[in-house]
Amino acid sequence: MTAVADRTLAPPAPLRGSGRRLRGRPELYTSYSSDMALLNTTGKRVGLALVALLVLAGPFFLTDDVLVLISRGFALAIGAIGLNLVTGYAGQVSLGHAFFVGIGAFTAATLNGDPDNPLVLGYGLPVYIWLPAAGLMAGLAGFVVAPLASRLRGLYLAIVTLGLVFLGEHLFREADFITGGFGVGRPGPRAEVGGFSFSTAGDVFGQPFTFQQKIYFFVLFFLVLLALAGRNIARSDIGRSFAAVRDRDVAAAVIGVGLFKAKLQAFTISSFYAGICGALLYTVTTFIEPGSFNLLLSVQFIAMVLIGGVATISGSIMGAMFIALLPRFTGELPRLVPFVSAQATGGGLITAQQLEAILYGLLIIVFLIFEPRGLYGVWIRVRNYWKGWPFSY
Repeated sequence: MTAVADRTLAPPAPLRGSGRRLRGRPELYTSYSSDMALLNTTGKRVGLALVALLVLAGPFFLTDDVLVLISRGFALAIGAIGLNLVTGYAGQVSLGHAFFVGIGAFTAATLNGDPDNPLVLGYGLPVYIWLPAAGLMAGLAGFVVAPLASRLRGLYLAIVTLGLVFLGEHLFREADFITGGFGVGRPGPRAEVGGFSFSTAGDVFGQPFTFQQKIYFFVLFFLVLLALAGRNIARSDIGRSFAAVRDRDVAAAVIGVGLFKAKLQAFTISSFYAGICGALLYTVTTFIEPGSFNLLLSVQFIAMVLIGGVATISGSIMGAMFIALLPRFTGELPRLVPFVSAQATGGGLITAQQLEAILYGLLIIVFLIFEPRGLYGVWIRVRNYWKGWPFSY
């Protein structure tokens, strides 16, 4: 009897594979760290490897005009991640994202601009100064706006942030010594590091690269960096406080979440991402026109978040790439559809640019009604189907 009791009270033998997934049980974990790892399944690791291989090989097979669109998509994805942090994760509606993108773009262009240009201000500083400065300046603007926005919610907050777009249009119009003026603009920032230029064609390790190929990898590096940072922010205490404020701010305050602090962090981080987006976006396009930072640009960012998926970093990237590549599709329609013309004088009922703006609204409506989780939700449905096949439950 004593032997039986001793055997019963003896501590259980440690599980084989403790601290990792058990052999033969791919989704059974024995530690929190294994379960919370970014790549915690074989499928995720294989999928990421395939995507990375495709992305890295793309510039060597795609034409330069397509590479420009994809590079724009990478830059826009950074801005979409920032908007998703404040709107998707923190639940704070923001329609003024274009304002912060503009601040980042003109900060970068001014710090990097030609000092000898008599028309616009420039200091000729390198990329490791103007790129972080663009994010910090936009983040500072978000930090200033956040105390006002933290007192509002819902429709009232949307109207206040919408006012930032019109305020930005006025500032960019009047500060022509920085922006170049409406209808004129100024050159975008140039990416140069230690004498190596990403903004011109040239050899890399003895192999010829075009400007489009070099800038593609330049923007891709920062997208990966900031996407990982955004994913970890969402998984951290800051991200959990964002989610608490989004789900029920009164309950969040009761359990000790600082509402003002959480909203301040959300707007500041989101604006920082928008500033980096503005700097990189116009490094790709090489020219900044102040009229670009209007309400339509803010609507495009909203479309990226809603089409890609709210409160997902992957969805932000999907939505940004979708919106960036949409002009390629609408640009081909004048050759295929008789009532769509390439220009206003083309004789069609509608131009490709007008159709593109209409599609933004239609796509937002369609995804909100039929797939609220966006493209990321579509991917989840497909993944769950194959994980559960042949069973339907």
